[in-house]
Amino acid sequence: MWCTRTALGRLQRIAPCTVTGFHRAMSMLPKVFVTRKVPPDGLDILRKSGQVQFEMWDSDDPVPRVELLKKVKGCDGILCVLTEKIDAQLLEAAGPNLKVVSTMSVGFDHLSLDELKKRGIRVGYTPDVLTDCVAELTVALLLATSRRLIEATHEAKTGGWGTWRTLWLCGHELANSTVGILGLGRIGVAIAERLKPFKVKKFIYTDVAERPELANMIEAEYVSLDELAKQSDFLAVCCALTPETHGICNWNLFSKMKKNAIFINTSRGGVVNQEDLYEALSNDLIAGAGLDVTTPEPLPTHHPLYTLKNCVILPHIASASYTTRNNMSALAANNLLAGLRGEPMPKELKL
Repeated sequence: MWCTRTALGRLQRIAPCTVTGFHRAMSMLPKVFVTRKVPPDGLDILRKSGQVQFEMWDSDDPVPRVELLKKVKGCDGILCVLTEKIDAQLLEAAGPNLKVVSTMSVGFDHLSLDELKKRGIRVGYTPDVLTDCVAELTVALLLATSRRLIEATHEAKTGGWGTWRTLWLCGHELANSTVGILGLGRIGVAIAERLKPFKVKKFIYTDVAERPELANMIEAEYVSLDELAKQSDFLAVCCALTPETHGICNWNLFSKMKKNAIFINTSRGGVVNQEDLYEALSNDLIAGAGLDVTTPEPLPTHHPLYTLKNCVILPHIASASYTTRNNMSALAANNLLAGLRGEPMPKELKL
């Protein structure tokens, strides 16, 4: 329901003669569609701004594609999340009024950037605000995987906990280890900063190019992808999903890794060839894997990776804290409003 209707109803009860003017003024405001029920901080910003009329798909579940194509028609702005594919079809359905797409996400692989650029549509996104939250979850997932916590909990619940045994449920520790980071950005640095107190011996990284400023913050050494695989006791994937990184974590990578290595992915599922990962795990080529992201999402419950004790799978919750999700929502709303005013966005993706 358009957010102006409640206010209009109040005016009708108070002063019917003002309704026509109010309705005319409100109808001239930019029209926005919010594709999901987003956290309240962002919605409050939109409501209190008085600068837009917006309609929201009031559900925790994604808006059906057919409905989405109807709802965006004639919109000046769209506030979306990563489940909505903003492609040529949707942009055609929206029409020429569309000026801004603001996504409540750091990743933008759901956006057809070429199509947006061709139409002169500005794009806002939400980096930085989820750095700490994602880094925390990555460390938690790394520890849960390397110390076999999920497996241990299952044993305790199902009667597997018997007498003390010397090598039962032994895992791998961080002290004196080498931690590799694939894609060194803000999140990679934040992960390393949290791992330092565990007495990690060495940090290494690879990226499309050396990143000395960030690397110096954590005393990390730049290496090739092959060396990253060979040297890492723990390998954390933090890169964006691009044509160059799609499927980069494949058999070629896993076959070079240590047998005691732990592989962690909290970036995007598409950077991993999951069939190759399954083979590597089931044949003890590597010790374990922790995944917060998969392809597809949700991962079907019959997927072979679920059958492996040495694979921990989470349902894409790296940014799932109340503080972070509200901050993301607020930033997405402010990006949208600034874009509609023709002003610089707090965080704009330059196309």
